[in-house]
Formats: sequence, structure tokens, C-alpha cells
Amino acid sequence: MNGPEIRVEFAPELHLFVPRARPTGATRAATDGVSTLGHVVESLGVPLTEVGALLVDGREVPRGHVPTGGESVRVRPVAHPQEVPGAPLRFLLDVHLGTLARRLRLLGVDTAYESTDLGDPALAALSAAERRVLLSRDRGLLHRRELWAGAFVYSTRPEDQLREVLDRFRPELHPWTRCTACNGLLEAATKEEVADQLKGGTERSYDVFAKCGTCGRAYWKGAHHEQLEAIVERALAESGGNSRGPNR
Repeated sequence: MNGPEIRVEFAPELHLFVPRARPTGATRAATDGVSTLGHVVESLGVPLTEVGALLVDGREVPRGHVPTGGESVRVRPVAHPQEVPGAPLRFLLDVHLGTLARRLRLLGVDTAYESTDLGDPALAALSAAERRVLLSRDRGLLHRRELWAGAFVYSTRPEDQLREVLDRFRPELHPWTRCTACNGLLEAATKEEVADQLKGGTERSYDVFAKCGTCGRAYWKGAHHEQLEAIVERALAESGGNSRGPNR
């Protein structure tokens, strides 16, 4: 674009996407009288998944607004909690977010994830086909037009990532109801039904079991249960105690 310029100021949360705007958070961009404001903001590096209200000279405008020279633009981050059209709220995570995927499933949140890299086009297409919110730290992936909905995961630490997602989307939590391996729903099972997955000590020490209705994996309150229980209790406390599911 080689036309007149506009001033674009980004909220602090968005500075990491726009190095040229540092340290003030503002930069200038040329206009061509055709490109939308959404396109201009995205061309500066910010995925539209992270863009909230757009203010032009103090007036909120849609992303389709075509800017003209001399305008002053403020770009706000997405409001929390973020409203996502349609129901139920479901997620799709890229290959780098395996721990986050397991923790969301532990909390009973419908979370699709593959440990092999499906590739950006396939992930974007799956997001659209199944109406899932794609979570990723890949900025390029979040720029893809095919996405139904998406969100950048800002933290690199799984516990902080989980807190981010719960704060941003406020999904209903139903702990202990999903398989952390495949996302299938759990159902109560007898010891006999899962006996082929139990070792001697486990078979002697435990009597309450659950089994995934999709992959058949067995669950019980084993050695890591206290650690998992702590994750669940912390998430419930921070989310205001959303609905619980049965313990496994």
C-alpha cells in the first residue's frame, strides 16, 4: 500500500505481534482506499483472532471499515470472556499443545488433538468442519482464512496456558468425564471389564474403575491422582466452580 497514512495504536496485550510498534505501541500504515481496516491490522502482524474492538478517532467501527488518510486507530484485544457463536464450545489444539489438551480433557472439555502434525491446512479445515476453536502458538496458522475460530496461546507453561483458556472462554467444566488419551467419554466399569489392563498390585488395591467408551482405556485413582485432583480443584476454584462430573 502506498497511499496516505493512518496511525495505528495497539493495546499492550498485542505488542508482541507488532515489533515495529514498540515501545509506544503505535505505528503508521499506508492506505489504498480499498483495503479494509481488518486487512491493515492483520498485515501489521496481529491475527484477527486476537482483535477486539476497533476505534477510529474514538468511534467503534467494523473490521470492514475502509480507512482514509489521517485517521487514528486504536486496536483493542478480545474481551474476556469471549463469546463464540454456536454450541457446544469445542476446541482443537495443534501438535505443540499436548499437555494443555490432556488437562482440558481432564476437566471434561471437548478437545480434539493429534500427537502427529496434521499440517496447517488440515487443522484449519478441521476447525471449520467441526466448528472448533483452534488454539495455537503458531501465528501463521491463526492467519488462515479457513479457520472457524481461533485463539493464540500466549504462555509457554501448561498451567498458565490452561488458566488463559479458562479465563478467555469460560467453558463448562465436567472433570473426570473424558479420556485424556482420545477425548472419548468415560463410563463406569467393573474390575472384570478392565482386568486385562491391570497389573497385580492395581487389581488388589483398587475397586472403582472407569473405561473410555471410544478407545477402551481404563482409569482408576492411581499414584498420580492427587496431582490430577489438584489441577482439577484449582481450575474449578479459578473458574467459579463450574459444574462437576463424577470422579474416576
